[in-house]
Amino acid sequence: MSLLLKNGQVYYKDELQNLDILIEDNQIKKVEKNISDGANEVKDCTGLTIFPGFIDTHVHFREPGHPKKETLESGSRAAVLGGITGIFEMPNTSPITDNKEMLEDKLTRAKDNMHCNYAFYFGATNENSDKLGFLKGFDGCCGVKMFVGSSTGDLLVKDDFYIEQVIKNSPRIVSIHSEDEDMLLARKNIIEEGNVKSHYKWRSVECAVSSTKKLIAFANKHMKNIHILHITTKNEVDYLRDNKTDFATFETTPQHLTLYAPDIYDQLNTFAQINPPIRTKDHRDGIWKGVDDDLISIIGSDHSPHTKEEKKQPYPKSPSGMPGTQTIGLIMTDYFLKGKITLKKLVDLLCVNPCKIFGIKNRGALKAGNVADLTIYKLNEKFTIKDEWIESKCGWTPFNGTTVDVTPYGTIINGKTTVWNQELIEKGFGKPYSFN
Repeated sequence: MSLLLKNGQVYYKDELQNLDILIEDNQIKKVEKNISDGANEVKDCTGLTIFPGFIDTHVHFREPGHPKKETLESGSRAAVLGGITGIFEMPNTSPITDNKEMLEDKLTRAKDNMHCNYAFYFGATNENSDKLGFLKGFDGCCGVKMFVGSSTGDLLVKDDFYIEQVIKNSPRIVSIHSEDEDMLLARKNIIEEGNVKSHYKWRSVECAVSSTKKLIAFANKHMKNIHILHITTKNEVDYLRDNKTDFATFETTPQHLTLYAPDIYDQLNTFAQINPPIRTKDHRDGIWKGVDDDLISIIGSDHSPHTKEEKKQPYPKSPSGMPGTQTIGLIMTDYFLKGKITLKKLVDLLCVNPCKIFGIKNRGALKAGNVADLTIYKLNEKFTIKDEWIESKCGWTPFNGTTVDVTPYGTIINGKTTVWNQELIEKGFGKPYSFN
């Protein structure tokens, strides 16, 4: 099968150019002007902008265990309708993904059910901290996920001995939820029932900073790669700036770049509750400085859906987490259109760096020989994000009512037109990522 995309504005060699793209089977065959080769299907892309496929490296699709919140099918449907071509899914499901059998179970569940490409994290525990060797070369597994501070689910590695063991023994990158568990336990008296604003005071800046400093020290000691997830403090960014290392990379999220306390808690109440928390405006600004200075390499959504009924419970019974995989591409592309980030940085954060840091094979650029994963938007066309548009089973978004200057249009997965004109056309064409 072959597909020819004509007259699009294509992100090619770090700039937008008017080019055609010829796709044969699942690969990009040519990116050139005026391609006239016969193709089984030709699509006129006038007015459309074509990016290499955006990847969301941080989602919780809740399967197995919590199908009312999300499934692999519903989560990946949300992803592709927002222009995301692949995801990394987290292991704090029920049961947790902490052994080979559960990892293989997720890969089996994903086959024929996932609309986008995928890889799954293996969950670190005290018990498996010295049994990680089998993950080397394991396709469909993006790395090891370690919670050193408790969040949703039962995964937790809190003792320094085991934290160091995981980093030392993992043959793959270790992605980490960085909050100091002992501090969280010691500070529980700060939690005020019914007052969600006490959430970010309880899960303090120092809880995050002390943990991140320790993790970087372990990574440097063993010369092993770690990826610290959802950075929320300017202090962590400043620490990385002053203590450059080849062994640690940082992620942040659109919500931590956009929302800030206390305003967002006044607006959304417990729907704004996430771990680590949304903090004050000075931290949001400091995180942006980290993006500007290339200290933050990846934007992930931390898509963590809960039902409205669950989120409406009074704090602290309300669970932490919010959806984001359907909106991450739009929010970040809008930041480019508003001049907040460059075009190159947009694609680096959502495509190039995920492929580079995690070693995804044959993706990351629109060039001949790469797999044909494409994100297609209409730039400078207004689109209002609404709860009703959200395909996640949770049915809500913290960005409800936000108008962006970019409209989702198409998503091509492995050469197949999965979404076109905002409609899901072909289903279940996602494949497991292969890694270097």
